[in-house]
Amino acid sequence: MHLRCIPSMLLALSSYEKRIHLFIMNTIHDTSNSPSIRALGTKPNSKPLECEPEGCRSPPFMNSEVALLCKDGKMEEGLDILDLMGKNRIPIEFNVYVDLLQVCTEMKALEDGRLVHNRILLYGLEQSLYLISKLVNMYSVCGSMKDARKLFDIISKRNVLLWNSMIRGYANNGFWEEALGLYYEMPKHGLQPDRYTFPCALKACASLGSSALWQGKEIHHCVIRCGLESDLFVGNALVTMYAKCGSVEYARQVFDRMPHRDVVSWNAIIGGYAQNGEKDKALRLFQQMEMESVKPDSVTIFSVLPVCVSLVDLPQGKEVHDYMRRAGLLHNHLVGNSLIAMYAKCGSINDARNVFDDMSHRDVVSWNAMIAGYFLNERCDDALKLFFEMKLTNVKPNVVTWSTIVAGYAQNGCATEALEVFQQMLEAGVKSDSVVIASVLQACAHLAALLQGRTIHDFVLRNELDEEVLVVNALITMYTKCGSIGYAHKLFDEMFERDVISWNAIIGGYAMHGYGEDALKLFYRMQQIGMKPDHITFVSVLSACSHAGLVDEGWQYFDRMSQDYHIRPRVKHYACMVDLLGRAGLIDEAQNLINEMPLEPDADVWGALLGACRIHGNIELAEKVAGHLFNLEPENSGYYVLLSNIYAAAGRWADVTKVRIMMKNRRLKKTPGCSFIDVNRQINKFLVGDRSHPESDQIYAMLETLSGQMKEAGYVPNINFVLHDVEEEVKEHMLYCHSEKLAIAFGLIHTSPGTPIRITKNLRVCDDCHSATKLIAKIANREIIVRDANRFHHFKDGVCSCGDYW
Repeated sequence: MHLRCIPSMLLALSSYEKRIHLFIMNTIHDTSNSPSIRALGTKPNSKPLECEPEGCRSPPFMNSEVALLCKDGKMEEGLDILDLMGKNRIPIEFNVYVDLLQVCTEMKALEDGRLVHNRILLYGLEQSLYLISKLVNMYSVCGSMKDARKLFDIISKRNVLLWNSMIRGYANNGFWEEALGLYYEMPKHGLQPDRYTFPCALKACASLGSSALWQGKEIHHCVIRCGLESDLFVGNALVTMYAKCGSVEYARQVFDRMPHRDVVSWNAIIGGYAQNGEKDKALRLFQQMEMESVKPDSVTIFSVLPVCVSLVDLPQGKEVHDYMRRAGLLHNHLVGNSLIAMYAKCGSINDARNVFDDMSHRDVVSWNAMIAGYFLNERCDDALKLFFEMKLTNVKPNVVTWSTIVAGYAQNGCATEALEVFQQMLEAGVKSDSVVIASVLQACAHLAALLQGRTIHDFVLRNELDEEVLVVNALITMYTKCGSIGYAHKLFDEMFERDVISWNAIIGGYAMHGYGEDALKLFYRMQQIGMKPDHITFVSVLSACSHAGLVDEGWQYFDRMSQDYHIRPRVKHYACMVDLLGRAGLIDEAQNLINEMPLEPDADVWGALLGACRIHGNIELAEKVAGHLFNLEPENSGYYVLLSNIYAAAGRWADVTKVRIMMKNRRLKKTPGCSFIDVNRQINKFLVGDRSHPESDQIYAMLETLSGQMKEAGYVPNINFVLHDVEEEVKEHMLYCHSEKLAIAFGLIHTSPGTPIRITKNLRVCDDCHSATKLIAKIANREIIVRDANRFHHFKDGVCSCGDYW
């Protein structure tokens, strides 16, 4: 080819290609001493076709131009120059291909990487093991392990660098078994792992967890044989592997033997202790790290702060905060977010707010953490106020923000507000996820708002969330707590996948409804399919035994919990057993169990025994038990009221007065009885003696009618638990307008004949209301379902599902 041919060739090229070609020809002028260029027949003193800036006509510049174009995202233009350089036999530097592959790797540009691969093949560079290892690494980082392995397999002579690239690729892409498989293949090909091989293989073991501990130990032995145990990079990988495989003792031994340690070493062992539940040791190591003048980084902080939270160790959390301030780490907004969560969970919400206010940059996670902190500390109004402030900033609330508010209200008992926020969320066009739906269903369950719960269920079906285990578990709980145990069981049976929470929900549901034997049958079925119960399962099982009066079965399951399942009984399990024994009249056995407890009895345990004293009229023991409760929870008015009930039932009015004076001196008020009924998706609330409802006249008229019919059927008001020494007629009137009776009367007025009436009450149903509701259910020919503070009562045909055992 001669220069005189160039004008005719340029006619067939695009303007961009013409520019490149002229650029190349100018370069030829300055590089004619190269043998490959001289072959083109150019003369040493040829005049360039077009003037270019000085320094832009050399092959080094062209090589760098290719790399710069690719880094700017102009891969196609860079490769065009590369191709024209190749066609014109302009020398292409080896490092250009290395740089191109590095750019593709950093940008995860798989398709561009394939184009570079094609050029490597086109220009006959596929025998370079260094380039092949770079290609394998590029394919691995881009997630195309099939391409990486295909390339690896066609190379007959592989070096350690290539094996390392392939093993690293497998380990980083989650193919841990494949990574270990290749590691074990290396010696068969006469190759010995090096300081870069071992960390990749150890990472695979760490990711597989305890099941790969034996392989991790084998690799450790190989590390020792290769004399690399003192290598910092390998040592850090060993510490991490042992920690993540659950063998933190071995991790500590490796750590202690390391001749040199960096912040990664300390992070690995501190994180290992934290992840394996040895939180005190994690904190001590953090303190030792500071004493040895090793500067913690953000990774250290992210390991230590959750430890402070789980230990509720506010002083240590503050120490960590102070250190971060001295180390200049507070500029990191991720650290700030962690501090907000730590202070909030440790109950120091004002400190959390100070951190939030001092942050120079707040992202959506920062706002969500602070809002969640307010809810966690029962400051719902502050949470909502902050949410409104957030809307005024440039940080847009996301689905987590809305979920936090819905869940926060639900968990604080503000179910109505939770449902209102959920409606606002839908109106704002925010797509709900499974977490939001679970929180909304929790709110419906709290209010026993079955109709609203069904509406949410319809929403779940329309949005194809009915296969989410979290959502179905929440639906089961909602239907259970709304009194529809049959439908809850139907949903449970239709589940494609069940976890232990699913089983706990349905077993606990049957226990709450008083169907103890059905709950135990489900537990047996759970065992038959191999689902391992947890401590919550046994709370439900023991509650089922308690509500059904199954004493022998209760003892059996209590013993099996530790013997067969290695679950150490917690205080809640002891409370269930005390409740079971106390209800059955085995007061001495209940006392002995409390005395033999390896744990300190809490208010639930003593409260169960006090309830037994009420059932069986044991005043002397009740006074002793009440003393424990008044010390444990001096501001809980419920225990004072329960003791008053016991005195009132025995006619000891002077003692009732003493308790009332004690409450007055401690500024305690009895929690008023409150009942709810959901009619036409409207929650109606009634208090004892309530006349604030707009339909009070009709409600009391209905009660008057029912009262006459009940007396004709033999009803005699049970006035034993009226806490006032007044005339019997006055006591009867007080019983007459209890909140659940008002709610039942409202339900009879506003629901069709034969429709079940569902009531929720915040306190335990009193004896008189229990007897009265049985009669009302028979007279009105209705099923009346009442959920009180302890359990469900299904009243039908004059009987209750609890068998009068509650």
